[in-house]
Amino acid sequence: MRASALLKHSWNISPGRAIAVQRTLAGLVSSEPLAAPVETIAGTDCAFLDGGKRIVAAAVLLDAKSMAPLGSASVVRPCRFPYVPGLLSFREAPAVIAAVEKLIPRPDLLMCDGQGLAHPRGLGLASHVGLWLDMPTIGVAKSRLCGTHRAPGENRRCRTQLWYGGRVVGAVLRTRSGVKPLYISVGHRVSLAQAVSWTLRCGRGVRLPEPTRKAHQLVTRLRS
Repeated sequence: MRASALLKHSWNISPGRAIAVQRTLAGLVSSEPLAAPVETIAGTDCAFLDGGKRIVAAAVLLDAKSMAPLGSASVVRPCRFPYVPGLLSFREAPAVIAAVEKLIPRPDLLMCDGQGLAHPRGLGLASHVGLWLDMPTIGVAKSRLCGTHRAPGENRRCRTQLWYGGRVVGAVLRTRSGVKPLYISVGHRVSLAQAVSWTLRCGRGVRLPEPTRKAHQLVTRLRS
């Protein structure tokens, strides 16, 4: 049975129950190489409105080779889960999932603005979304949530390992020379090496890879 068939849990649960769900679902995350070629790639981002009462999520679909836009989708929903550090996927994932499900065609690979395995319980937003959609996903985060690492070199492509709990949970990757690195981790159904490679392949001379950068731009327009 596919992982997506095992985890259709309720989103309307207590923080304590959400932690238990995270611990269970973390064991379903796959760090194996991509099973099929990637022709389309999507990025997601979200933001909160009305002091956190509502959330807007955007998904942008791109051609994986040229980074040409192929389509986009967005949703605005009430935000029902409280802000609890480490449980942000329960606050953000329902809207992100809804936006991705509106994309046609379904992307071959998804980049989420958030953590994947680089999470204290091994289930950040990218992993949660990837499991729910049974889709290859990559976590592309702008800051560290957990773990330790050495500083990567200052040039683009320089990277170091992110360690947490005695294992490598991600990579600290310099995507543009002289700017702050990104924290890249497996979301689901992709290897860490491929996550790093695709992040670099999607770069267009700026810090963020094009899929999440385009999604961020769309969210910014929607919230203004």
